[in-house]
Amino acid sequence: MRGEVLHYDADQGFGFITGADGNRYTFTRENLRRQTAMPKGAAVEFQPGGGQARDVFLIEAASPAAGASPAPTQANPAPTAVVSPAQHFGRTAEPAEPTDLWSYFWGGLTRNYFNFAGRARRKEYWGYCLFWTIALLVIVGIGVFTDAEIGNFDNAEVPAMTVGLFGLFLLATFLPSLGMIVRRLHDLGLTGWLCLLILVPTFGGLIILVFALIPTQGRENQWGPVPAGVRV
Repeated sequence: MRGEVLHYDADQGFGFITGADGNRYTFTRENLRRQTAMPKGAAVEFQPGGGQARDVFLIEAASPAAGASPAPTQANPAPTAVVSPAQHFGRTAEPAEPTDLWSYFWGGLTRNYFNFAGRARRKEYWGYCLFWTIALLVIVGIGVFTDAEIGNFDNAEVPAMTVGLFGLFLLATFLPSLGMIVRRLHDLGLTGWLCLLILVPTFGGLIILVFALIPTQGRENQWGPVPAGVRV
């Protein structure tokens, strides 16, 4: 995607890009394809994902071919109409990422699987939790049905299929779920390390639940701009 550099602090190695889709993305020094200066207003190409820009590089202006003679200039050139640029760097453009609940869940398991940066609005967090719970019930249901057919319950044996599928599901979704909690905390202007509260029996989970219910911080913070779709 094409974008425009809004700000880049070379000392901190952190900045913002306005994309052609109208959204703003954060990027760090590690996201630069080549270590180079990123002046404000510079045109760049990048790969968007979860509010973060990756593989960022400057778009260099095309230079004339070697040996080519410059075109002759006219003494009195005729006035030409101003052509509007094809790319738009503003909120008038349509957002690239869908905001329905299923897309939030699927995006959490795919492009945001290892994403612990950026912000997640309440709708994204609860959409992920909704379909995570539905998926868990389906997985457990399949395990119970399989154990019943095998006869594990009749023989008073451990329901191996149910326990195994349950454990695999929790293991597979651990990182994206943790990342969703961290991004939700970032959305409130809080440090993601507060996710460790979930290790506190009973009260830790309740505190995380309260954080998940708090509205989005209505301004840009150090973890990125206000998520798309949030009214401020």
